[in-house]
Amino acid sequence: MCSDTLAPTRVPEPDSADTLRALLERQRSAQIQAGAPSAATRIDRLSRCIDLLLSNTKEITQALAQDFGTRSTEVSLLMDLAGPLAALKFARRNVTRWMKPERRWTSPWILSLLGAKATLHYQPKGVVGIVSPWNVPFHLVFAPLAGVLAAGNRAMIKPSELTPATSSLMERLVANAFSPDEVAVCTGGPDVAKAFSHLRFDHLVFTGGGTVARDVMRAAAENLVPLTLELGGKCPAIVSSTADISLAARRIMNGKLLNAGQTCLAPDYVLVQKDKLSVFVQEAAAAVRQFFPTLRDNPDYGSIISDRHASRLRGYIADARAGGATVLELIPPGEAPLPLPGRKIAPTLVINPSQDMAVLQEEIFGPILPILPYKDLDDALRYINQRERPLGLYWFGTDASEQETVLANTTSGGVTINDVLYHVAQDELPFGGIGGSGFGVYGGREGFVEFSHRKAVYQQLGRDIAPLRALRPPYGHGIRAYLASQIK
Repeated sequence: MCSDTLAPTRVPEPDSADTLRALLERQRSAQIQAGAPSAATRIDRLSRCIDLLLSNTKEITQALAQDFGTRSTEVSLLMDLAGPLAALKFARRNVTRWMKPERRWTSPWILSLLGAKATLHYQPKGVVGIVSPWNVPFHLVFAPLAGVLAAGNRAMIKPSELTPATSSLMERLVANAFSPDEVAVCTGGPDVAKAFSHLRFDHLVFTGGGTVARDVMRAAAENLVPLTLELGGKCPAIVSSTADISLAARRIMNGKLLNAGQTCLAPDYVLVQKDKLSVFVQEAAAAVRQFFPTLRDNPDYGSIISDRHASRLRGYIADARAGGATVLELIPPGEAPLPLPGRKIAPTLVINPSQDMAVLQEEIFGPILPILPYKDLDDALRYINQRERPLGLYWFGTDASEQETVLANTTSGGVTINDVLYHVAQDELPFGGIGGSGFGVYGGREGFVEFSHRKAVYQQLGRDIAPLRALRPPYGHGIRAYLASQIK
């Protein structure tokens, strides 16, 4: 334990707004008393997060499996452990360098030569709140926490009530590794989440849907709390006429079915050139048969988080079928359809749905993939640009000119070329949305910057030279000459 922390004690049960406010004030007081933490303290906190994840991998994967019903160990290790561990280790390697003040040129520049200094200092904001969702619970806490702790802040975390076993485990593990003055987990239902979002944090990170995000923004506005919002959205995949259709189909279906489609970056619909549509559908179906030769008792194929979400997804399929779209439920040959009711839903292709169907209106968050034909690239870009800006965009092809056209003429949080999801796994790249998919980032150095106050510091010359005296009254030739040089 570092010298600027207290001995670990259990976080009080956050059953009221008063309890949450008291915890926030306890963290803020500890931050003020201790001051900005040293590089050694920040590295220690990051290391404790890393040790927490590495020492409890079995418990974490078991809790996730319990909450989801079926979730493969490999998926949990990939999404909830490998990802945040990489972010934490990257921050630990680089935080000492990130903390150093940045030298900037003075204005006018001649003052730098005479000894004046302009620098940018990265100061902790204070206490950061993190509201995380249910779909990738550990990742969506510890990935942003890497930047939060590297920047020298303390943190309060509100995990989802839809993953009670995982949230309870997270609360216990964090309480064992950190004093509540450093990092605390606040479990509870919607009432706790509402009170949490109204707290006077120094920064608040929210990952979830756009409807709730608007409520979070209104609550944060009461205290002028700066926000980082990661909201997902309908991420498109464009399959160019130059793409390897078989390869594109395998990679798209792999990304779509990861965690049974319950990821914010899953491709939400695919645009395929009209004359390649039938080939793509065949290759997508073949890829699913290869990945999942059986569904019913296959531990590799995940369940939907709750009965309510499973019912919502079945409603999307029924709506598309009733509206006249071609619906292909990819049941393995010789296997009976999945039982009803149940939380496993077969991979489903919805071919050429109409624009009023739910699968094109709502973020799907499940193993359903709409596939739409397009005439030419302009047609595909027009379709994407008429909609909310997505969190991720995916393009498959080999034509460099077309690739640049897509990059230049679409706006999204991030892009992966010739695959899906991979841009979020790059340690050097920030992760975040734009417009309807959110704003602000975490990950990479930009995550450190996001959770730091960038303080401008100017150090004037220690002697009063003539050009400085000329800028003070009584005004004369000196200030008029200076103004003439600037205003032209």
